[in-house]
Amino acid sequence: MDSQEPWNLENGGVHGADMNGLDKEASFADRRAPHNTSASSVLRKKSDPMLVPAKVRLPVLRQVVANMQEVILGTKLAILFPAIPLAIAADLYKFGRAWIFALSLLGLTPLAERVSFLTEQIAYFTGPTVGGLLNATCGNATELIIALFALHQNKIHVVKYSLLGSVLSNLLLVLGSSLLCGGLANLKKEQRYDRKQADVNSLLLLLGLLCHLLPLLFRYGGSGGPGGASVAEYTLQLSRASSIVMLLAYVVYIVFQLKTHRQMFESQEEDEEDGEKAVIGFWSAFCWLVGMTLIIALLSEYVVGTIEAASSSWGISISFISVILLPIVGNAAEHAGSIIFALKNKLDISLGVALGSATQISMFVVPLCVIVSWIMGTLMDLDFSLIETGCLAFTILITSFTLQVFLDLFHLQLWLEQKLAIGS
Repeated sequence: MDSQEPWNLENGGVHGADMNGLDKEASFADRRAPHNTSASSVLRKKSDPMLVPAKVRLPVLRQVVANMQEVILGTKLAILFPAIPLAIAADLYKFGRAWIFALSLLGLTPLAERVSFLTEQIAYFTGPTVGGLLNATCGNATELIIALFALHQNKIHVVKYSLLGSVLSNLLLVLGSSLLCGGLANLKKEQRYDRKQADVNSLLLLLGLLCHLLPLLFRYGGSGGPGGASVAEYTLQLSRASSIVMLLAYVVYIVFQLKTHRQMFESQEEDEEDGEKAVIGFWSAFCWLVGMTLIIALLSEYVVGTIEAASSSWGISISFISVILLPIVGNAAEHAGSIIFALKNKLDISLGVALGSATQISMFVVPLCVIVSWIMGTLMDLDFSLIETGCLAFTILITSFTLQVFLDLFHLQLWLEQKLAIGS
Protein backbone atom coordinates (compact mmCIF):
# COMPACT_ATOMS: atom_id res chain seq x y z
CA MET A 1 0.00 0.00 0.00
CA ASP A 2 1.40 3.35 -1.00
CA SER A 3 1.96 6.15 1.45
CA GLN A 4 -0.18 9.23 1.48
CA GLU A 5 0.59 12.91 1.08
CA PRO A 6 -0.77 15.73 3.20
CA TRP A 7 -1.37 18.15 0.38
CA ASN A 8 -4.63 19.67 1.59
CA LEU A 9 -4.01 23.26 0.55
CA GLU A 10 -6.83 25.74 0.65
CA ASN A 11 -6.92 28.41 -2.01
CA GLY A 12 -8.08 31.20 0.25
CA GLY A 13 -7.34 34.81 -0.38
CA VAL A 14 -7.09 34.51 -4.17
CA HIS A 15 -10.61 35.15 -5.40
CA GLY A 16 -12.51 37.33 -7.76
CA ALA A 17 -11.72 39.14 -10.92
CA ASP A 18 -9.21 41.41 -9.21
CA MET A 19 -6.88 38.46 -8.62
CA ASN A 20 -6.41 37.43 -12.26
CA GLY A 21 -2.76 38.45 -12.26
CA LEU A 22 -1.96 36.30 -9.28
CA ASP A 23 -3.98 33.39 -10.69
CA LYS A 24 -1.98 33.54 -13.92
CA GLU A 25 1.25 33.37 -11.99
CA ALA A 26 0.02 30.43 -9.96
CA SER A 27 -1.44 28.62 -12.98
CA PHE A 28 2.03 27.50 -14.03
CA ALA A 29 2.12 25.52 -10.82
CA ASP A 30 -1.20 23.73 -11.40
CA ARG A 31 0.31 20.34 -10.82
CA ARG A 32 1.16 18.10 -7.90
CA ALA A 33 3.97 18.97 -5.60
CA PRO A 34 6.49 16.32 -4.53
CA HIS A 35 5.61 13.59 -2.10
CA ASN A 36 6.82 15.39 0.99
CA THR A 37 5.33 14.58 4.35
CA SER A 38 4.45 18.00 5.67
CA ALA A 39 1.60 18.56 8.08
CA SER A 40 1.35 22.33 7.91
CA SER A 41 -1.59 22.21 5.49
CA VAL A 42 -4.01 21.06 8.18
CA LEU A 43 -3.26 24.16 10.26
CA ARG A 44 -4.19 26.52 7.47
CA LYS A 45 -7.40 28.42 7.27
CA LYS A 46 -9.18 30.14 4.45
CA SER A 47 -8.17 33.77 4.23
CA ASP A 48 -10.91 36.36 4.15
CA PRO A 49 -11.05 37.78 0.61
CA MET A 50 -12.53 41.03 1.95
CA LEU A 51 -9.16 41.84 3.51
CA VAL A 52 -7.84 42.57 0.02
CA PRO A 53 -9.18 46.06 -0.81
CA ALA A 54 -11.24 46.03 -3.96
CA LYS A 55 -10.22 49.61 -4.73
CA VAL A 56 -6.50 48.81 -4.87
CA ARG A 57 -5.77 49.42 -8.54
CA LEU A 58 -2.03 48.84 -8.69
CA PRO A 59 -1.51 45.17 -9.63
CA VAL A 60 1.79 44.94 -7.76
CA LEU A 61 0.35 46.43 -4.58
CA ARG A 62 -2.73 44.22 -4.87
CA GLN A 63 -0.54 41.14 -5.24
CA VAL A 64 1.61 42.15 -2.26
CA VAL A 65 -1.50 42.61 -0.11
CA ALA A 66 -2.90 39.25 -1.27
CA ASN A 67 0.39 37.46 -0.59
CA MET A 68 0.67 39.06 2.84
CA GLN A 69 -2.86 37.97 3.63
CA GLU A 70 -2.16 34.40 2.51
CA VAL A 71 1.18 34.06 4.29
CA ILE A 72 0.49 35.92 7.53
CA LEU A 73 -3.22 35.32 8.04
CA GLY A 74 -3.48 31.96 6.27
CA THR A 75 -2.68 29.93 9.38
CA LYS A 76 -4.48 29.22 12.62
CA LEU A 77 -1.24 30.09 14.42
CA ALA A 78 -1.37 33.70 13.21
CA ILE A 79 -2.42 34.74 16.71
CA LEU A 80 1.19 34.10 17.80
CA PHE A 81 2.80 36.45 15.26
CA PRO A 82 2.63 39.48 17.62
CA ALA A 83 5.14 37.68 19.84
CA ILE A 84 7.83 38.39 17.22
CA PRO A 85 7.87 42.21 17.50
CA LEU A 86 7.34 41.89 21.26
CA ALA A 87 10.48 39.72 21.52
CA ILE A 88 12.48 42.25 19.50
CA ALA A 89 11.15 45.12 21.62
CA ALA A 90 11.92 43.21 24.80
CA ASP A 91 15.51 42.81 23.66
CA LEU A 92 15.88 46.44 22.59
CA TYR A 93 14.46 47.86 25.82
CA LYS A 94 16.32 45.34 28.01
CA PHE A 95 13.32 43.57 29.49
CA GLY A 96 13.81 40.46 31.57
CA ARG A 97 15.78 37.83 29.65
CA ALA A 98 13.26 35.18 30.62
CA TRP A 99 10.59 37.25 28.85
CA ILE A 100 12.76 37.44 25.74
CA PHE A 101 13.16 33.66 25.80
CA ALA A 102 9.42 33.01 26.22
CA LEU A 103 8.37 35.49 23.51
CA SER A 104 10.99 34.12 21.11
CA LEU A 105 9.68 30.59 21.61
CA LEU A 106 6.13 31.73 20.91
CA GLY A 107 7.26 33.61 17.81
CA LEU A 108 9.13 30.61 16.45
CA THR A 109 5.99 28.44 16.49
CA PRO A 110 4.09 30.09 13.57
CA LEU A 111 7.33 30.76 11.69
CA ALA A 112 8.19 27.06 11.62
CA GLU A 113 4.75 26.28 10.18
CA ARG A 114 4.98 29.05 7.59
CA VAL A 115 8.40 27.88 6.40
CA SER A 116 6.83 24.48 5.68
CA PHE A 117 3.97 26.17 3.81
CA LEU A 118 6.32 28.30 1.70
CA THR A 119 8.44 25.26 0.91
CA GLU A 120 5.34 23.54 -0.44
CA GLN A 121 4.50 26.56 -2.58
CA ILE A 122 7.98 26.62 -4.12
CA ALA A 123 7.76 22.86 -4.70
CA TYR A 124 4.81 23.38 -7.06
CA PHE A 125 7.09 25.29 -9.43
CA THR A 126 10.36 23.39 -9.06
CA GLY A 127 9.04 19.87 -9.57
CA PRO A 128 9.26 16.81 -7.32
CA THR A 129 13.04 16.36 -7.16
CA VAL A 130 14.08 19.91 -6.31
CA GLY A 131 11.00 20.34 -4.14
CA GLY A 132 11.82 17.19 -2.22
CA LEU A 133 15.39 18.31 -1.65
CA LEU A 134 14.15 21.72 -0.51
CA ASN A 135 11.74 20.07 1.90
CA ALA A 136 14.53 17.83 3.19
CA THR A 137 16.62 20.93 3.89
CA CYS A 138 13.92 23.20 5.34
CA GLY A 139 11.82 20.53 7.06
CA ASN A 140 13.56 21.11 10.38
CA ALA A 141 14.98 24.57 9.72
CA THR A 142 14.13 25.85 13.20
CA GLU A 143 16.04 23.09 14.99
CA LEU A 144 18.97 23.44 12.60
CA ILE A 145 19.26 27.21 13.04
CA ILE A 146 19.01 26.96 16.84
CA ALA A 147 21.70 24.27 16.79
CA LEU A 148 24.01 26.38 14.61
CA PHE A 149 23.69 29.39 16.92
CA ALA A 150 24.32 27.17 19.94
CA LEU A 151 27.42 25.79 18.23
CA HIS A 152 28.62 29.31 17.52
CA GLN A 153 28.32 30.09 21.24
CA ASN A 154 29.98 26.76 22.12
CA LYS A 155 26.88 25.43 23.90
CA ILE A 156 27.35 21.82 22.84
CA HIS A 157 25.01 20.47 25.52
CA VAL A 158 22.13 22.59 24.21
CA VAL A 159 22.71 21.25 20.68
CA LYS A 160 22.78 17.62 21.79
CA TYR A 161 19.80 17.88 24.11
CA SER A 162 17.62 19.78 21.62
CA LEU A 163 18.32 17.37 18.74
CA LEU A 164 17.86 14.34 20.99
CA GLY A 165 14.59 15.84 22.22
CA SER A 166 13.40 16.31 18.62
CA VAL A 167 13.87 12.63 17.85
CA LEU A 168 12.26 11.50 21.10
CA SER A 169 9.39 13.94 20.66
CA ASN A 170 8.60 12.73 17.15
CA LEU A 171 8.78 9.04 17.99
CA LEU A 172 7.15 9.03 21.43
CA LEU A 173 4.87 12.07 21.69
CA VAL A 174 3.81 12.57 18.07
CA LEU A 175 3.67 8.97 16.88
CA GLY A 176 2.23 7.70 20.14
CA SER A 177 -0.49 10.37 20.22
CA SER A 178 -1.31 9.75 16.57
CA LEU A 179 -1.71 5.99 17.02
CA LEU A 180 -3.79 6.45 20.18
CA CYS A 181 -6.06 9.19 18.84
CA GLY A 182 -6.41 7.52 15.45
CA GLY A 183 -7.34 4.22 17.05
CA LEU A 184 -9.92 5.77 19.35
CA ALA A 185 -11.47 7.82 16.54
CA ASN A 186 -11.63 4.89 14.10
CA LEU A 187 -12.59 1.96 16.31
CA LYS A 188 -14.89 0.46 13.68
CA LYS A 189 -12.55 1.08 10.73
CA GLU A 190 -9.41 -0.58 9.47
CA GLN A 191 -6.20 1.39 9.89
CA ARG A 192 -3.56 0.55 7.32
CA TYR A 193 -0.12 1.89 6.55
CA ASP A 194 2.67 1.16 4.10
CA ARG A 195 5.11 -1.25 5.68
CA LYS A 196 7.87 -0.52 3.13
CA GLN A 197 7.96 3.17 4.00
CA ALA A 198 7.98 2.47 7.74
CA ASP A 199 10.75 -0.13 7.33
CA VAL A 200 12.97 2.28 5.41
CA ASN A 201 12.68 4.94 8.10
CA SER A 202 13.13 2.40 10.90
CA LEU A 203 16.32 1.03 9.34
CA LEU A 204 17.73 4.55 8.91
CA LEU A 205 16.97 5.28 12.55
CA LEU A 206 18.74 2.06 13.56
CA LEU A 207 21.75 3.07 11.45
CA GLY A 208 21.82 6.44 13.19
CA LEU A 209 21.60 4.68 16.55
CA LEU A 210 24.59 2.50 15.64
CA CYS A 211 26.61 5.60 14.77
CA HIS A 212 25.71 7.06 18.17
CA LEU A 213 26.65 3.85 19.98
CA LEU A 214 30.12 3.51 18.45
CA PRO A 215 31.66 6.63 20.08
CA LEU A 216 29.97 5.78 23.38
CA LEU A 217 31.30 2.21 23.40
CA PHE A 218 34.73 3.40 22.33
CA ARG A 219 34.81 5.88 25.20
CA TYR A 220 33.95 3.18 27.74
CA GLY A 221 36.10 0.43 26.27
CA GLY A 222 38.94 2.28 24.56
CA SER A 223 42.34 3.28 25.83
CA GLY A 224 44.88 5.90 24.89
CA GLY A 225 46.34 5.47 21.43
CA PRO A 226 49.90 5.80 20.13
CA GLY A 227 51.62 9.12 20.53
CA GLY A 228 49.74 9.91 23.68
CA ALA A 229 46.43 10.43 21.85
CA SER A 230 43.54 10.43 24.30
CA VAL A 231 40.30 8.51 24.08
CA ALA A 232 38.43 11.81 23.57
CA GLU A 233 40.44 12.55 20.43
CA TYR A 234 39.74 9.14 18.93
CA THR A 235 36.08 9.45 19.89
CA LEU A 236 35.92 12.79 18.10
CA GLN A 237 37.57 11.34 14.98
CA LEU A 238 35.22 8.35 15.02
CA SER A 239 32.22 10.69 15.37
CA ARG A 240 33.31 12.76 12.39
CA ALA A 241 33.82 9.67 10.25
CA SER A 242 30.42 8.32 11.34
CA SER A 243 28.80 11.67 10.53
CA ILE A 244 30.12 11.53 6.98
CA VAL A 245 28.69 8.01 6.61
CA MET A 246 25.34 9.19 7.98
CA LEU A 247 25.17 12.12 5.56
CA LEU A 248 26.02 9.85 2.62
CA ALA A 249 23.33 7.40 3.74
CA TYR A 250 20.80 10.22 3.95
CA VAL A 251 21.70 11.41 0.44
CA VAL A 252 21.19 7.86 -0.84
CA TYR A 253 17.84 7.78 0.96
CA ILE A 254 16.79 11.02 -0.75
CA VAL A 255 17.73 9.56 -4.15
CA PHE A 256 15.88 6.36 -3.23
CA GLN A 257 12.78 8.32 -2.23
CA LEU A 258 12.68 10.88 -5.02
CA LYS A 259 14.22 9.04 -7.96
CA THR A 260 14.74 5.29 -8.02
CA HIS A 261 11.79 4.09 -5.90
CA ARG A 262 9.50 7.07 -5.97
CA GLN A 263 6.42 4.87 -6.50
CA MET A 264 6.83 3.48 -2.97
CA PHE A 265 6.21 6.92 -1.48
CA GLU A 266 3.50 8.22 -3.80
CA SER A 267 0.10 8.99 -2.37
CA GLN A 268 -3.06 7.05 -3.07
CA GLU A 269 -5.03 10.26 -2.91
CA GLU A 270 -3.15 11.81 -5.81
CA ASP A 271 -6.17 11.67 -8.08
CA GLU A 272 -8.33 13.39 -5.48
CA GLU A 273 -5.98 16.35 -5.19
CA ASP A 274 -5.06 16.96 -8.82
CA GLY A 275 -6.85 20.33 -8.69
CA GLU A 276 -4.46 21.78 -6.15
CA LYS A 277 -2.22 24.63 -7.22
CA ALA A 278 0.05 27.20 -5.69
CA VAL A 279 -1.66 30.16 -4.03
CA ILE A 280 1.31 32.52 -4.36
CA GLY A 281 3.98 32.93 -7.02
CA PHE A 282 7.45 31.44 -7.00
CA TRP A 283 9.40 34.62 -6.34
CA SER A 284 6.90 35.76 -3.74
CA ALA A 285 7.25 32.46 -1.89
CA PHE A 286 11.04 32.60 -2.20
CA CYS A 287 11.24 36.14 -0.80
CA TRP A 288 8.91 35.27 2.08
CA LEU A 289 10.97 32.15 2.79
CA VAL A 290 14.21 34.14 2.95
CA GLY A 291 12.62 36.79 5.16
CA MET A 292 11.13 34.31 7.59
CA THR A 293 14.38 32.35 7.75
CA LEU A 294 16.16 35.55 8.79
CA ILE A 295 13.55 36.19 11.48
CA ILE A 296 13.95 32.59 12.70
CA ALA A 297 17.69 33.19 12.88
CA LEU A 298 17.14 36.33 14.97
CA LEU A 299 14.74 34.65 17.38
CA SER A 300 16.99 31.58 17.58
CA GLU A 301 19.83 33.85 18.65
CA TYR A 302 17.58 35.26 21.38
CA VAL A 303 16.64 31.73 22.51
CA VAL A 304 20.22 30.50 22.69
CA GLY A 305 21.43 33.66 24.40
CA THR A 306 18.74 33.68 27.09
CA ILE A 307 18.25 29.98 27.81
CA GLU A 308 20.43 30.09 30.95
CA ALA A 309 18.56 33.13 32.29
CA ALA A 310 15.21 31.45 31.64
CA SER A 311 16.43 28.29 33.35
CA SER A 312 17.51 30.23 36.40
CA SER A 313 14.37 32.39 36.51
CA TRP A 314 11.90 29.55 36.08
CA GLY A 315 13.77 27.01 38.19
CA ILE A 316 13.90 24.54 35.29
CA SER A 317 17.07 22.81 34.17
CA ILE A 318 18.62 23.62 30.80
CA SER A 319 18.39 19.95 29.83
CA PHE A 320 14.60 19.96 30.38
CA ILE A 321 14.15 23.12 28.31
CA SER A 322 16.35 21.72 25.53
CA VAL A 323 14.82 18.24 25.46
CA ILE A 324 11.16 19.16 26.00
CA LEU A 325 10.36 22.81 25.19
CA LEU A 326 12.55 23.50 22.16
CA PRO A 327 11.45 20.41 20.15
CA ILE A 328 7.77 21.06 20.87
CA VAL A 329 8.10 24.63 19.61
CA GLY A 330 10.04 23.63 16.51
CA ASN A 331 7.64 20.83 15.55
CA ALA A 332 4.33 22.20 16.83
CA ALA A 333 2.74 22.29 13.37
CA GLU A 334 3.90 18.77 12.53
CA HIS A 335 2.74 17.50 15.91
CA ALA A 336 -0.78 18.84 15.45
CA GLY A 337 -0.91 17.80 11.80
CA SER A 338 0.11 14.23 12.49
CA ILE A 339 -2.65 13.79 15.07
CA ILE A 340 -5.25 15.39 12.78
CA PHE A 341 -4.30 13.07 9.93
CA ALA A 342 -4.56 10.09 12.27
CA LEU A 343 -8.04 11.20 13.32
CA LYS A 344 -8.96 11.23 9.61
CA ASN A 345 -7.70 7.63 9.35
CA LYS A 346 -4.71 8.66 7.22
CA LEU A 347 -2.14 6.69 9.16
CA ASP A 348 0.41 6.68 6.34
CA ILE A 349 0.72 10.45 6.51
CA SER A 350 1.01 10.43 10.29
CA LEU A 351 3.80 7.87 10.10
CA GLY A 352 5.48 9.85 7.36
CA VAL A 353 5.39 13.02 9.45
CA ALA A 354 6.67 11.46 12.67
CA LEU A 355 9.17 8.95 11.27
CA GLY A 356 10.29 11.24 8.46
CA SER A 357 11.04 14.13 10.79
CA ALA A 358 12.87 11.88 13.27
CA THR A 359 14.91 10.36 10.44
CA GLN A 360 15.82 13.79 9.11
CA ILE A 361 17.01 14.94 12.53
CA SER A 362 18.96 11.77 13.24
CA MET A 363 20.56 11.25 9.83
CA PHE A 364 20.90 14.81 8.53
CA VAL A 365 20.79 17.52 11.19
CA VAL A 366 22.89 15.73 13.84
CA PRO A 367 25.80 14.73 11.54
CA LEU A 368 25.62 18.11 9.79
CA CYS A 369 26.11 19.82 13.16
CA VAL A 370 29.14 17.60 13.82
CA ILE A 371 30.66 18.57 10.46
CA VAL A 372 29.86 22.26 10.95
CA SER A 373 31.40 22.17 14.43
CA TRP A 374 34.48 20.57 12.86
CA ILE A 375 34.72 23.54 10.47
CA MET A 376 34.17 26.02 13.32
CA GLY A 377 36.81 24.36 15.46
CA THR A 378 34.23 23.37 18.10
CA LEU A 379 34.58 19.91 19.61
CA MET A 380 31.21 18.22 19.12
CA ASP A 381 30.95 14.44 18.80
CA LEU A 382 28.19 11.84 18.61
CA ASP A 383 28.65 10.73 22.21
CA PHE A 384 25.36 11.75 23.84
CA SER A 385 26.33 10.07 27.16
CA LEU A 386 25.01 6.76 28.47
CA ILE A 387 21.51 7.68 29.70
CA GLU A 388 20.61 9.80 26.67
CA THR A 389 21.86 7.20 24.19
CA GLY A 390 20.01 4.49 26.13
CA CYS A 391 16.78 6.50 25.89
CA LEU A 392 17.32 6.94 22.16
CA ALA A 393 17.97 3.22 21.68
CA PHE A 394 14.92 2.21 23.71
CA THR A 395 12.73 4.68 21.80
CA ILE A 396 13.81 3.47 18.36
CA LEU A 397 13.48 -0.20 19.30
CA ILE A 398 10.06 0.21 20.89
CA THR A 399 8.85 2.19 17.87
CA SER A 400 10.01 -0.48 15.42
CA PHE A 401 8.50 -3.21 17.61
CA THR A 402 5.17 -1.37 17.91
CA LEU A 403 4.84 -0.86 14.16
CA GLN A 404 5.73 -4.52 13.52
CA VAL A 405 3.17 -5.74 16.06
CA PHE A 406 0.57 -3.36 14.60
CA LEU A 407 1.08 -4.87 11.15
CA ASP A 408 1.16 -8.45 12.41
CA LEU A 409 -2.15 -7.94 14.23
CA PHE A 410 -3.67 -6.57 11.04
CA HIS A 411 -2.50 -9.61 9.05
CA LEU A 412 -3.85 -11.88 11.78
CA GLN A 413 -7.22 -10.15 11.54
CA LEU A 414 -7.30 -10.65 7.76
CA TRP A 415 -6.38 -14.33 8.16
CA LEU A 416 -9.14 -14.91 10.73
CA GLU A 417 -11.70 -13.15 8.53
CA GLN A 418 -10.74 -15.36 5.60
CA LYS A 419 -11.02 -18.53 7.72
CA LEU A 420 -14.41 -17.48 9.04
CA ALA A 421 -15.60 -16.68 5.53
CA ILE A 422 -14.46 -20.08 4.27
CA GLY A 423 -16.03 -21.86 7.25
CA SER A 424 -19.38 -20.15 6.77
